Amino acid sequence: MRNPLRGIGSWFGRHWLWFAVPVAVVVVLAVVIAFFIDEPLRRMTEREMNRKMKGYTAHIRKLDFHPIGFSIDFYDVQFIQNANPEPPVMRIERLSASVQWRALIHRALVADFKLVKPIIYVDKSHFETELKDPTPVKEHGWQDALQAMYPLNINEFKIVDGEATYIETPQARPLRVTKIQATVQDIRNVRSAEGEYPSPLRLQAVVFDRGQIQVDGNADFLLEPYAGVKGHLEIRDVPLDYFAPVAARANVTLKRGAVSGRGDVEYSPKIATLWLERFQVDGLVADYQYMKVDAPAHAEVVKEGAQKAQQVSNARDVVLHVEDLRVVNANIGFINKNTNPEYRVFIDEMNLAMKKFSNQKDEGYGHATLTGRFLGSGATVVDATFRPENKGPDFSLNAKVENTDMRKMNDLLRAHAKFDVVSGVFSVYSELRVHNNRIDGYVKPLFRDLKVYGKDKDEDRTFGQKVKEKAIDVAAKVLKNRPRKEVATVVDISGPIDSPQTKTWPVLVRLIQNAFIKAILPGFQREASRAERD
Repeated sequence: MRNPLRGIGSWFGRHWLWFAVPVAVVVVLAVVIAFFIDEPLRRMTEREMNRKMKGYTAHIRKLDFHPIGFSIDFYDVQFIQNANPEPPVMRIERLSASVQWRALIHRALVADFKLVKPIIYVDKSHFETELKDPTPVKEHGWQDALQAMYPLNINEFKIVDGEATYIETPQARPLRVTKIQATVQDIRNVRSAEGEYPSPLRLQAVVFDRGQIQVDGNADFLLEPYAGVKGHLEIRDVPLDYFAPVAARANVTLKRGAVSGRGDVEYSPKIATLWLERFQVDGLVADYQYMKVDAPAHAEVVKEGAQKAQQVSNARDVVLHVEDLRVVNANIGFINKNTNPEYRVFIDEMNLAMKKFSNQKDEGYGHATLTGRFLGSGATVVDATFRPENKGPDFSLNAKVENTDMRKMNDLLRAHAKFDVVSGVFSVYSELRVHNNRIDGYVKPLFRDLKVYGKDKDEDRTFGQKVKEKAIDVAAKVLKNRPRKEVATVVDISGPIDSPQTKTWPVLVRLIQNAFIKAILPGFQREASRAERD
């Protein structure tokens, strides 16, 4: 039987030139057209981009137009802030734009954008320029500039091996996010109902050399005045010491630590939600350095901060919830350099477990337990319950610190009580309740085996200092609880808080100050003076 394909093949072999020549002509013409059109098209595109941007300038080193397929490759694309031209705030090794052919099935003529190795660089001077510029960031024309690079609306946007860097100061370690891989699809989807996010989004990156972040979710790019996003967030082993320059603005010295967590996030013009299943901080080492500030200016800052925090508390459009928050093996300190001598109070080997931390009152009470070592020796346990604030702080706590070596407290004692100790063991117990803008509770310090005066230690002290320390030593012996051989006193801490706008953390700091400076030390001195009179 004769094969019919043999005949076709034979005919094609005799007439292949009729097909090859037209195809070759079309290809040659496309190459020639592209060669002559590339440079004019590059200049026109660059000019149109710069016409749409304010405060920034774009440069394109090379453009390569492909008539077959109607795609364009842009090489070495730079975006420069005019006030700080070096280095560029963004540099893209290659930007490819093409027709999204699969969208034609749905009768949509849209484009794919792919950014290969985009590098974003921002430092403090860039931010300062933005703050001084009256033009809002969203009106600088970045999106319009990208759209000017290709005549079709962007429907799919990809980032391959991206990098972003922020530098606070020339001496600071850069905050760098690398290996950014991101894909956003269906950007030009039809406008969706409120709360729906039609565009699939996926992002993953390396944070500060070793940490990892991943977001899987959806976005809505048609929202006004800015796009919205909703998805699952996961971060792993992100080091905190890179934030040291930023933390220093709040008088916090941040030396070490790493965070991990997972949960859901939603951010749009109408709602901001962060709902974390778990958030953990490992190996945190940080100190807060107390600084004297101008009282009126400080009061105004505190008032403004409290008002903003009050707006967030229980706000239905701002939801913060952490189901399980943990701080593991931390060393947290308080440094006071405004005393003589200066001192550091700290808790090491600190572990904090907090359940149901939320800013929403209807979430009910949260619970926290803290353990650690006060000044590296006193076994510390704090148990607290709290509710989101409505008309002021609302929490209660039980705390105990047992068997602290008082020699480790000498700098604190010298600074506030003008004496130190040779030996002694210190414990303190406290119960406090803050509710309806009122504090009620007590602090009960105990001193055991206290010895203040030491002949060798105090050889260089004045006669008055020696008499004072000897009197305290005698008072400790006179005031001993005979069965337990302890010096004890109880100090009530009750009354209204300073302001109904005061927030939880400032109240806690104030309570700590009252307990250790205004209650324990003066209370102990009163007991010592009473013993002297007796």
